Amino acid sequence: MSANVQKNRMTRRVLAAAAGLATMGALVAAMPAGAHDRGHGHGHGHGHGHKPRTVDVQLLSFNDLHGNLEPPAGSAGNVSETQPDGTVKAIPAGGVEYLATSLRTARKGNPYSVTAAGGDMVGASPLLSGLFHDEPTIEALNKLDLDVTAVGNHEFDEGATELARLQNGGCHPVEGCYEKGKKFKGADFPYLAANVTKEKTGKPLLKPYTVWKKNGVKIGFIGVTLEGTPDIVTANGVKGLKFHDEVETINKYARELDRKGVKSIVALIHEGGAPASTSYNYDCDSPGAGDGISGPIVDIAKGITPKVDALVTGHTHQAYVCTVPDPSGKPRMVTSASSFGKLYTDTTLTYDRRTNDIVRTSVKSANHIVTRDQPKAADMTSLISRWNKLAAPIANKPQGWISADINGRGSTALEKPLGNVIADAQLEGLAPADKGGAEVAFMNPGGIRADLVHRASGSEGDGVVTYGEAFTVQPFTNMMNVVDLTGAQLVAALQQQVSGSNEASPKILQISKGLTYTLDLTKTGAARVVTDSIKLNGEAIDPARTYRVAMNEFLAGGGDGFPALGQGTNKLVGASDLDVFNAYLAAHSSATAPLAPPATDRITVVQ
Repeated sequence: MSANVQKNRMTRRVLAAAAGLATMGALVAAMPAGAHDRGHGHGHGHGHGHKPRTVDVQLLSFNDLHGNLEPPAGSAGNVSETQPDGTVKAIPAGGVEYLATSLRTARKGNPYSVTAAGGDMVGASPLLSGLFHDEPTIEALNKLDLDVTAVGNHEFDEGATELARLQNGGCHPVEGCYEKGKKFKGADFPYLAANVTKEKTGKPLLKPYTVWKKNGVKIGFIGVTLEGTPDIVTANGVKGLKFHDEVETINKYARELDRKGVKSIVALIHEGGAPASTSYNYDCDSPGAGDGISGPIVDIAKGITPKVDALVTGHTHQAYVCTVPDPSGKPRMVTSASSFGKLYTDTTLTYDRRTNDIVRTSVKSANHIVTRDQPKAADMTSLISRWNKLAAPIANKPQGWISADINGRGSTALEKPLGNVIADAQLEGLAPADKGGAEVAFMNPGGIRADLVHRASGSEGDGVVTYGEAFTVQPFTNMMNVVDLTGAQLVAALQQQVSGSNEASPKILQISKGLTYTLDLTKTGAARVVTDSIKLNGEAIDPARTYRVAMNEFLAGGGDGFPALGQGTNKLVGASDLDVFNAYLAAHSSATAPLAPPATDRITVVQ
């Protein structure tokens, strides 16, 4: 789920074409954030008379929306559901028109309802949101009545100043206001970043926590992002910031809330895990061998003080509702709702008015599919159509043709068909001597944000790849780099896919044609890469020889746990990854000869 970043360089995005769409204006003074400590008061409170000792608070949550306002296309828009007979069915899900309907329906009959999110609401977004620096998504979340969210790593894609603008409002400092006479208002919910401080002052970048209140019921929310954010965000995105340990930070602020009399606490954590099954309805508390959940969230959950009553998580784009024991050994709910608005979690927190705390033994939680067979929320339909009109002149331009779906994000394979296309595009674009003389190209899997889908998304016709669709696959507009690396450094980089910080959750680089090797998953760590199998154009890699290697600037900076790739010298900066991708589509496809999904035969996997 991690990904390279930096999509704010609009000059790189062919956006000169959009200048006529935007009303250029000076940066307007930041507006104060909306009222934070508020309950939306869906439904009605109790009448006069005796108040019962306990009240059920409905906590609705989701995570990793990534600006997916329209339903995600292709396999990336499906949710896996295990059927009673054990078979697994793929169900199309997501889209804010349906998410809004799902949440509004769920709130009915629940007078105490609060909606929270686990980060990555924006960033790596499709063109409809990304083209406008994610203002459309913030506007949609305001309409959804989101009460609070943690920051995720992608909230830092464009740096702290842009994150502050998303919170406080004001038009973009370069592009100004996008709609005549309309100033961007910012988020009317607080973004929480308890474990992110400014290096110079040591003070938190944003609010560390907020308290939701209604009729004497008080619930504190503490929000953190993963401590490793600087490893998966370009240096500019996190400049001047420090990221602290999630457990220590949450425990510190839980004590502070406790001292203030707030005994009911939910942690919003942009870090997650992997359940044993990818089906959203998997029983994560199954006792069988190999069942349950693994990954960073397990140790985090085990370390967080028992003062915290529930954990809403994210980042790994997985669906789970699990209990993980707290430090006192008592089970505590840990949830995640997949990604892209395909699921939401409904958790019941029973609040004891006498102790002001949650009765942990009564906490119930379940994930629900945001199905596409329910009515669309009219306000979201009109929001999407308004922004689509602004985006259309750029979004609808054809870039190429494909003969079938070419899966990237939606592929569970280590070598993805779309990964091969992207790596080949980067090699071809940077192979000419005057473009860098590349001999091989690497693409990080987290940077592939969607599938290329054969079915038309609009009126362009089946098989046509539009600029908007290409942008959705590669939304970061990272500049391409070509560097010198030795054969030994190349081998080290391949080993770093499955060792070091990537050992627990391997990140398999997508590689250009001509590079082949065997990955033996029966082994552990770096030994999983069979070194004597690594060949380039049929020849063994020479550890002493220098190779010219193409990759995006994020990987060339050692991002995603690849320090060996950061050791390159003699750097040449090329076109953006999106430009190179679009040029490849144009050169290798036509209406009569569309591009077919490539074979995936570069990495031999031994299971």
